[in-house]
This record gives sequence, structure tokens and C-alpha cells, in this order.
Amino acid sequence: MRKRLSLVLAATVALALLPAVPSAASTAAAPVDLDALFVGAHPDDEAFSLSTLGQWNEDHRVRTGVVTVTRGEGGGNAVGPEEGPALGLLRESEERTAVGKAGVGEVFNLDDVDFYYTVSAPLTDQIWGADTLEKVVRVVRQTRPEVILTMDPAPSPGNHGNHQQAARLAVQAFYAAADPKVFPEQITREGLRPFAPARLLLGGGRGTSQNGPACASTFRPNNPAQNVYGVWSGRASQAQGRTWAAIEREAQRSYASQGWAVFPDVPSDPAQLGCDFFTQVDSRVPFPEPGGAAAAAPTAILDGALTRASGTVPLGTLFGLRTSTFDVRPGTPFTVKVSATAPSREPLGRSSVTLGVPAGWQVSGSGELGRLTAGRAGTATFTVTPATAAGTGRARVSATLTTERGRGYTDRQVEVSPPVRAGQQLLPQVAQYEKWTSEVGVPQLRGIVTPVLTLPSGGSRQVGVVVTNVSDAARSGTVRVDLPAGFTADRAEASYQNLAAGASTTVPFTVTNSDPSLKTSNQGGDYAYTISVDGAVVSRPALELVPATAVPQATPTVDGVAGDGEYPGPAVDISRLWEGTACSSAADCSGTARLAWHDDTLYLLVQVQDDVLGTRLATADCKRHWRTDSVEVTLDPRGTSENTSTTFKAAVLPVTAEGPPCFLRDADNRQGPGEQTAPGMRVASKVASGGYTVEMSIPLALLPGSVDPAHLGLNILVYDSDTQDKTGQTRIGWSTWGGVQGDPYRWGVATLTGYQPPADRPVPDPVIPDTALSSLDSPQSLEQAVRVNVPLGGGPAAEEAQSGRAVSAAAGQDGVKVTLRANASGKAHLFVRDAQGTAGSRVVTVPRKGVSTVTVPLTRALAGNPAVVAGWEAPGGGTTASQVKVR
Repeated sequence: MRKRLSLVLAATVALALLPAVPSAASTAAAPVDLDALFVGAHPDDEAFSLSTLGQWNEDHRVRTGVVTVTRGEGGGNAVGPEEGPALGLLRESEERTAVGKAGVGEVFNLDDVDFYYTVSAPLTDQIWGADTLEKVVRVVRQTRPEVILTMDPAPSPGNHGNHQQAARLAVQAFYAAADPKVFPEQITREGLRPFAPARLLLGGGRGTSQNGPACASTFRPNNPAQNVYGVWSGRASQAQGRTWAAIEREAQRSYASQGWAVFPDVPSDPAQLGCDFFTQVDSRVPFPEPGGAAAAAPTAILDGALTRASGTVPLGTLFGLRTSTFDVRPGTPFTVKVSATAPSREPLGRSSVTLGVPAGWQVSGSGELGRLTAGRAGTATFTVTPATAAGTGRARVSATLTTERGRGYTDRQVEVSPPVRAGQQLLPQVAQYEKWTSEVGVPQLRGIVTPVLTLPSGGSRQVGVVVTNVSDAARSGTVRVDLPAGFTADRAEASYQNLAAGASTTVPFTVTNSDPSLKTSNQGGDYAYTISVDGAVVSRPALELVPATAVPQATPTVDGVAGDGEYPGPAVDISRLWEGTACSSAADCSGTARLAWHDDTLYLLVQVQDDVLGTRLATADCKRHWRTDSVEVTLDPRGTSENTSTTFKAAVLPVTAEGPPCFLRDADNRQGPGEQTAPGMRVASKVASGGYTVEMSIPLALLPGSVDPAHLGLNILVYDSDTQDKTGQTRIGWSTWGGVQGDPYRWGVATLTGYQPPADRPVPDPVIPDTALSSLDSPQSLEQAVRVNVPLGGGPAAEEAQSGRAVSAAAGQDGVKVTLRANASGKAHLFVRDAQGTAGSRVVTVPRKGVSTVTVPLTRALAGNPAVVAGWEAPGGGTTASQVKVR
């Protein structure tokens, strides 16, 4: 049976000194107490973990909640015209339906804006704002989950920037929620208490495994010091008589607005089903030892936090290990401190710890902790010296706790480094991520992303090798690069001189793609090479080839026809698979593009073979172009943009319901209908049996900045839909990488021979969508707030002196009359709800303290169990929610 864990915080003394909880908070009902919390960015982010959450709920009564930072208002809609807040309301409903199939009842929307697709966490952080972490911490302190699950925080290729940022918020909240010095007003004014979750894990695992019931035990992580746990989706639900994979797939189909309703069935043979994997970041409690049976059990993530495996220490035991440094060197000692704390109401008795280190490493120090009575902590300190011949890379330092009440295990990663490290210069977003891991104190998460730099086919670039001295004395030596076939450098070796301890320097190499026949983009992949320092290989980065083209000068006519001499340059192949289902043939989907420039205008003619046209959208619905057949052109003025807010992206639909083509800008410096956002841009198309041609002219003045004629970032992407349900199946293009539509550095390179940009062309500020649905306008969020006593949107509750609530409701001829009692002026968001949903709504401004009655008009006759749910918006900030039956 699952047992509840109450963690003992290190801040106990600090808590005793805090001021008394305000009386308003003391009279409020206690918030829901959760066992686990998933933190994501959008509805559906949790959708591939629902097999696990469902198993935990059914087998161990684990109550899980989901934090969703946005409602996904910036995404597509395959089922209707809703967008913006209306789409957010729809997607919230889909999420509540989906997670409910796994026994998850609580979804905490934080009301942050969902803007366009990006792979940039820094841009996401800028748009969401600094208060988002405060909201996540507040939800953690309110709901007190022992286990926090989240997404991948790294800028891995194609990883959504919103996903990265949501994961970073979850990681920060794991530590911040336990610290009374972080957001102290939540404690002093709102009556919350610090809370330390027990375990923190990321969804997914980097490594290999096999399908079937052994998927957890056969997982082999790429980083052997990493703890990755698997929960097999092929187990059958006792209550539903189906595999949890099948239940999860049914839940995923709830996201019809995202085109997921057509997801195929999962295999009926459980042996073909795999695991949900989760990678542990940190733990304050003991957990199953890697390689043992408990580590492969479905409860592995719960053990020590919510469940107790046979022979282990009681729940409530804290057990942790810290090293004096993350970077260790062969032959150089470092310190390891191991601490254990007995549960607040249960002794552990005589206790000791033993340390586990790689073979050949030396350990000194006593592991005796003495007799640990209830609530008492003990600490053991060790000195560890890595072997002088220790190999570089990650290593595991572990500790085993032995007590009179059972055993426990914990571990931590260290990085074995040579005296001097060297690596390829990082992309700015990767460098920012590495800095974040240091600032938050999670060095175990660094180095996840392989360092890459792009290089145009047949071109050259400077590659900086960053050399860092991690030893205790100044050093000099040699750096060498060994490039793969088809690449050359201006020199193979270079020296570094008198590099001070702890200092870094950058050694430049000029690298050339000497064989332009090498495949580019995802057809060629990364071209790995090695960097050596003083004869020893220290890193293995990669160069990524992107396609390149020269754009000649000409004078085309934009009519959808390739006239003689209009495009004298070579055709660009845009047929390589980018995402989705591969084209069954060239007739199914393939294409070429030609380019030219004249004066201050870029011209493109795109010819697409497509044997089945997708949905003909109405001209008024010329948006979200990925729902049907379309051509997207992306331009980065100088080829240096870190995200698409400083680029130009335009999509053309070759045909509409009314006939003519339409165009729009999307996910760039200024989005919206083409006529408004790209004045002067012209498009034409010709649709025939077997395909279509799109031609366009783009005034370069529309780009957010002056063009570098030697390095214009360019991509041409084709979206192919063979259905009439507003879903696309295939994406092809020119420079094709995962997530490339949001990754300007991976776009191809165009050279505009002879073009001279006007001087001092202005750079406009980016336009970012900023409209999100408020939880006050979501009846489902209001109903949840009433049910679980957690305020709306991750914000605070309104102070009692500024609160308001519905106290009664009665059906009348004109609607439902609602009586409100307000302690101050404010705004009431009222919804009449019944068994069929919302029957009427109204937002009312209440000008003063007192009792007032308002009528909420109905849009239909009331059905069964009518009630009014009310959200109150206080003038000084904060909300309350209330609900009354309709008489």
C-alpha cells in the first residue's frame, strides 16, 4: 500500500522564526495534497507519460496533478475556427479529458501566453516573464508533491523552446520551493510553507532498450552514470482490461484540435510495447540501486518517496550525497559528504554508510553515523582520490545506508576531466543552457547537447576551440583538430601558452568543406571530428553541412509561370524529407525552387508535384498553414539570428476555397495576413493535375534588418496534406533538420551576387502574440479551484478583505439571478453550468463592498444539476472561486 511521506526540511529553525500566518489564510480550506506533479508547457505535453501516471494511480493510489504553463493558444486547430483564448478553452477541455483517463483530476494552468513555435528557451523566458517561476513554486508549495516530473530542459535539436523553459522552471522549483528565502512573501503573507519534493525526474532517457516487459531492465543509458527508470506500457489495467499503452493512446486522441484523433492503434501484442522512460535529476531520499530488480520495477520512481520496497528504510528517511566539486581529476582528492535523517516519528537505530566508487579509486574516512533517533541527522565525510589512470567522462559515486530498520541507496555523478579541457565553441543557446546548469546547481545536466556548428556546402567558416585549464597551475600545450574526409582546416594544430589555472582561451581554426558533393542537412547528418589536447582526445563535436546556392540577378514576372530567362540560376532541390511520413513517390510530393533578385526584391518560383491536394481553406482562414498544402519561405537577413523573432517567414497556400492563393507571415518578426504584414509582397499560383506552382516576390525592405548579400539565411519548406481533415502528413524542404522552422542557424545559405543593401535599414522590434486565456474565464478551472482549494493561474488567493463570492443563485425568466457578497470592489466572472456544460456567462464589475444581485442570461434551457461557478478578481491582486447550486 502507498504510504504518505512528510519530508523534514533543513529550514526547520528558519520556519520557527517566521511571522504568524495571516488570519485570512488560516480560515481557508487546505489545498489538495498531491503525490506527483508533471510540469509542462502546453496541453498534450504530458500525453506520452499517461501510461505511467495511470498505473501509479490504479495500483498505488498516487494522486498526480499537471501544471500547464500555457493553454496552447498559439497552436493549430484541426477541428474548428477557434484561435486565441477560444482555442485555449478548447485545448484545456481536451487536456482535462485526456489526463482523466489516467486518473489525473487536477490541471493547473498558469495563464502564460502561448506564442508561435520556437526552439528558443531564452525567447520563451523573455515572453513568459520572471513571475512564471514564482507561480510554479507557489503550486508546489500549495500541493506538496513528493515526485516532480517534467520535460527536457536542454536545447536538444528540435526541442521546443517552451518545453525547455517549462522543464527549467520545474528544476528550479524543486530547489526553490524548499528554500524559505525564495519568494518569502508566499510564506509571510499567503500562509504557505516551504516544501522539499523528494525526487525530480525528466521525461525520456538517452540510451537504448528493447520492447516488451524487460524494457526497463534492458535500458542502457548513453551516460553510464545516469539513473534512468522505465515503466512498461504493456501492463494491463485491472479496471479497464486493456494495456496502459492502449489507454494512453485513447487519451492522446482527445487532442483532436492538434490532429491527434487519427493516431493509429498501438500494437495489440504487449511484447511490441515499450517503456515510458524517466531520467533522475536529483533525490532527497534513498532510491533503488541501479541494476537491481527494484530499479526495473514499475514503482522504481516512487520508492523512497511514496512506496517502500522490501528491506529498505522507512518512508520519511532523507538520504543524500554531495561532492566538493563536480569536475574531478585523476590523482587529485576531493571530498564527499553523505547525510541521513531519520523520519520525524520513527528512529533508524545504529546507522552507517559505505561509499561506492569506480575500480581503482581510493576512499578514506569513517561511515559511522551513530544512533539515529526520530528526526535526528547524521553526516559522514570521505576523501576520494580518483585513480591516476582514470578515464575521462562521467562516473558514479554512490553511498549505501545500513540501519536497524533497513537499507538505502543514493548516488551522484562527477565528471573526470583532464587538466586541460577543450571543446568547439558553443551555439549561444547551448552556452546559455550550460550557464543555467551552473547557476541552478545541476552540473549533472550539462553536456547533454553535442556541440555543433553549421557550415555552408562548399564554404568556409571560423571554428573556435575553447581551451580551459581546470588544473591548479598555469599550463601550455597544443590543440589539434582531426576533421573527417571532405573537410580541411587552415592548420591542424595550434598552441596555447601560459594559460592560468581556471582560465579559458579560444584557439581559432578556419574550416572548409572541400568536397561539396557531401550530403547536407538530415541526409548527411552531423560530420563528427575530434579535438585533442597534448595528444589526448578530449571532445568529439560535429560540423553540420547546410545547402548553399547563388541567386542571380534577373527580372521575373510574378504570374505563376517560369518564363524564359526569368530564373537563370540552378534549380534548388526541395524534395528531401523533413518530418512526417515519407513521400511514397515523386508524384506524391516533391519539388524544386528557383530564385532571382532585382533591385531590392527577391523572387522565388516553387514547383511542387502533389497528386492529392489537401483541404481548400477559406481565404479568411489563411493561417496555420501546416494544416494543408503550402509553401513556406524563411529568410534570415544576415544569417545570424538566434530565433525567428528577427527573421521573415512567409507561407503561401496555392489555392483557397474561393480559388486564388493566399499568403501569411507566421512565427517571425511580424505575424498575420500577408496583405497586412507583408505589404508589397506579391504571390501567384497555377494549380494543375499532379501539382502546383507558386511564385512570389518579397521586397527585402520587409525583412527585419539589412541583408548580408554573402550570407542570407534561406529555407524553402513544403507542407503536404493528402486528406480533407485539416491535417498534414508530410513535410519536405531544402535544409531539413528536426525543428528547423524555428532554428535559423540550420537554414541554408544564399549569396546574392552583386546586391548592395540600402544603408541604415532599420531593424523593427519583433511582434509577439500576447493574448492568453485567463483562468477566471475558464469555468473548468474555476470548478477545480473550488474543488481543490488552489487559487487560479498559479497566483495568490485574494485577501479576505478584498474577496467576493457567489452566495446564492435562482433561475428566473430572464436568466439566473446570482447574489454576490463582496468585501471590496472587484470583478466577478460568472458561469451557469449544468450537465451539458455552460448555459450562460457574464463578467460583472462590482463597484463597492456589499451584497448585490445580477442576472446571467442563458443561451439555452437549463439541464440537470445546474450551478453557478464564480471567479472573483480582487483589485489588489489575487482571486477566489466559489460555487452555488441554482434553485
